[in-house]
Amino acid sequence: VLINSGSRHEAKYLSGISHFLEKLAFSSTAQFGSKDEILLTLEKHGGICDCQASRDTIMYAVSADAKGLDTVVNLLADVVLQPRLSDEEIEMTRTAIRFELEDLNMRPDPEPLLTEMIHAAAFRDNTVGLNRFCPVENTDKIDRQVLHSYLRNYYTPDRMVLAGVGIEHEQLVECAKKHLLGAEPVWGSGQTKDVDRSVAQYTGGIVKVEKDMSDVSLGPTPIPELTHIMIGLESCSFLEEDFIPFAVLNMMMGGGGSFSAGGPGKGMFTRLYLNVLNRHHWMYNATSYHHSYEDTGLLCIHASADPKQVREMVEIITREFILMAGAVGEVELERAKTQLKSMLMMNLESRPVIFEDVGRQVLATNTRKLPHELCALIGQVKSTDIKRVVTKMLHKKPAVAALGDLTDLPTYEHIQAALSSKDGRLPRVYRLFR
Repeated sequence: VLINSGSRHEAKYLSGISHFLEKLAFSSTAQFGSKDEILLTLEKHGGICDCQASRDTIMYAVSADAKGLDTVVNLLADVVLQPRLSDEEIEMTRTAIRFELEDLNMRPDPEPLLTEMIHAAAFRDNTVGLNRFCPVENTDKIDRQVLHSYLRNYYTPDRMVLAGVGIEHEQLVECAKKHLLGAEPVWGSGQTKDVDRSVAQYTGGIVKVEKDMSDVSLGPTPIPELTHIMIGLESCSFLEEDFIPFAVLNMMMGGGGSFSAGGPGKGMFTRLYLNVLNRHHWMYNATSYHHSYEDTGLLCIHASADPKQVREMVEIITREFILMAGAVGEVELERAKTQLKSMLMMNLESRPVIFEDVGRQVLATNTRKLPHELCALIGQVKSTDIKRVVTKMLHKKPAVAALGDLTDLPTYEHIQAALSSKDGRLPRVYRLFR
């Protein structure tokens, strides 16, 4: 079951509700006395369960033997619509969330933290810019009443999709009629009044966190102290036609860590490998990411290096952004398109991915584009399309996230100036010496 509900809908509520719901999923319900009972029921059909909340969707998923379809749909309906949310479960969730937040700040991998920061910078205080993790100060404030008032507004039939893979469509429809149609949720079916329909407003900006990264991983081979920078620009929503050229562009930029193993087949031909990691031995990481939502998107590059080389690193990344609008080689473009197609096909060999793909597409558009249709669209992308989407993107203000020792970080104004210059170079800074 996929539900159109996530941290982006929490504007009128306490931030962190989706994080709580994700952790509380598959706990006791009207039919099942405890999490163990649910797991035992699933085990009879060799099943496993999982719940994942993102910025715009929450997904309750079960994989089990097809013979147990009726049991599984019944269980899902109960978990989604009839959770008990007992005081004890909520208290345990509070503890789990506090632990997760501590762990997030101590991890050597800053990826989840930087992703939060870049979204907060790009969409300041609105929709997808709202924090996906529950802030520490809210862990004590979220209780059953708060959760129920949120669920009443967002867990409604028009915002839900039941998706299945490996079963006949008719069987799934029958089960949906039996267990979900007209089911009365535990919070009652009053009128929804507080549904947030706001559209993402891209603001651009900078979020900086000064942090001592010198001891993130102690031991015989510690990770050296690094400063992490992420620079992003607004792309487009996954419903727009430009989404495909952006996906090809993201593939073309590619990148990864300086310790990626393997030869050219591992994407070593992407621009961030060829122009950045191969030329600047001191860069530890340069990776391109593309986040896309129903009403907006964000293309960003994450780079990390020694704190003394932050300025140079930022300039290398701004230059790569400017070069995106330049010439795109035919071979380079074809390679990126082939890579994107093969990645799409490889991912769609896994059932959980097909399930999520079907569910998300139907949730957003009420239809599903089949893989061969997507491949045909990828095949049609020309170098002029790449140039067009990049030129449009470069007119926006940048979003910047910076984490670590930021002594040498250029100012936001300088980064913005570099991204609107012809060569992507930062303005020169003259230091006065007495």
